[in-house]
Amino acid sequence: MEIPKQIRNKIVAFMAPIVEAVNLKKTYMLGKIPVEALRGVNLKVESGDFLAVLGPSGSGKSTLLNLIGALDKPTAGTLLIDSFDVSTLKDNQLSDLRRRVGFVFQFFNLIPRFTAIDNVGLSLSIAGMGKAERKKRAKELLETVGLKDRMKHKPAELSGGQQQRVAIARALANNPRFLLMDEPTGNIDSKTAREIINLVKGLNEEKGVTIIMVTHDQHLAREAKRIVQIFDGVITSDIVNGEPT
Repeated sequence: MEIPKQIRNKIVAFMAPIVEAVNLKKTYMLGKIPVEALRGVNLKVESGDFLAVLGPSGSGKSTLLNLIGALDKPTAGTLLIDSFDVSTLKDNQLSDLRRRVGFVFQFFNLIPRFTAIDNVGLSLSIAGMGKAERKKRAKELLETVGLKDRMKHKPAELSGGQQQRVAIARALANNPRFLLMDEPTGNIDSKTAREIINLVKGLNEEKGVTIIMVTHDQHLAREAKRIVQIFDGVITSDIVNGEPT
């Protein structure tokens, strides 16, 4: 029996890499001077990966993260997110694509006057979820990140690590296809950083959350299953479980 085309397309999209970059390039203009942030990146990220993109400041890692998050478009090359070519998408399509991505940054970007549960629920509200369902979902997520007893606290009443946990819960609110993390432990102390990375590893190992984490910290990168090293806009190594690919 022949499988309908619509179903075939869904199967192909599901089996394809979540992210695929082919000869990806990004050039910025600094005045009249072109600056090549990415100079031909090739990368595949599969469902369930925990990938660390490791590199010094200015290496192109944040540019790569912004492209994968559909916050910017490449200058050349191909970038497929869930089999969609980012460079061909219109603004409304890019907005839809961004809703499939969870973002966690170095700075927590929580709304000061909102409680933890309201900060998490905000993105659900924007997505059109009803109040009762929104509250239930936000509560479940905060319990998942270990903040069952801090749901009604505002950011100023939470430690840095607790605020980052809220930010992670918020990023997971809409069941994203993958989580993008930009220096997620860069603004907290080493003990709290260990707690956050253990939480992130648990999300990956126990719940299958696909994670792409950008960092300049080699110790943090070693916590990932896979380390991609980037330097001067080019990937110089790709190591999975300690073995080069």
